[in-house]
Amino acid sequence: MTNILVVTSSPRGAEGLSTRFATEVAEGLRDRLGGTLVIRDLAAQPLPHITLAYIEGRIAPSIARTPEQTEAVALAETLVNEVKAAEVIVIGSGMINFSLSSQLKAWMDHIIWPGVTFSYDASGVNGLLSGKKAYVVTASGGVFSEGVHAAFDFQTNYLEHLLGFMGITDIETIRVEGTAHGPEATNAAIAKAETLIRSVLEQAA
Repeated sequence: MTNILVVTSSPRGAEGLSTRFATEVAEGLRDRLGGTLVIRDLAAQPLPHITLAYIEGRIAPSIARTPEQTEAVALAETLVNEVKAAEVIVIGSGMINFSLSSQLKAWMDHIIWPGVTFSYDASGVNGLLSGKKAYVVTASGGVFSEGVHAAFDFQTNYLEHLLGFMGITDIETIRVEGTAHGPEATNAAIAKAETLIRSVLEQAA
């Protein structure tokens, strides 16, 4: 049995291509591998941005936390526990202003936690969430995988970096890109993503 966490964040909800294909990947993996599917829809249930209560609360002894700190830390612990329990993590991210949405950034800000999901020692950074598989589904109106705009992809590279920072280095990236270039380009991008997803699922079976 495989525990699968799918994190979506498109303001378009189910209509967003990143959400659509991230859900398709997660459900396909569940059907092939068996197990449970936990859905964290950050657009439907947005997280608060981190606050001073969170920053101070996570380093304070639990008995000394204020009510606000206790609430902030409890939320972060819930999110971290979802990630820890997952053997497979599927992230759907639609590009906004060359980067990820603020909703998805808030999720990352809550789970990247010193001493919990990463640590430092004499050798540098140690990710504490190794052994997990991640699938990153990104959608963008332009083409950022290659060409003149590749240097402006602050979405895919950033997500892969943050996952790796926590020790999640086995990452499959699926791009749905160029959808702002007209119906033909959109259809081609969708067809390409669907082909890649079929391949990914066949390899996972």
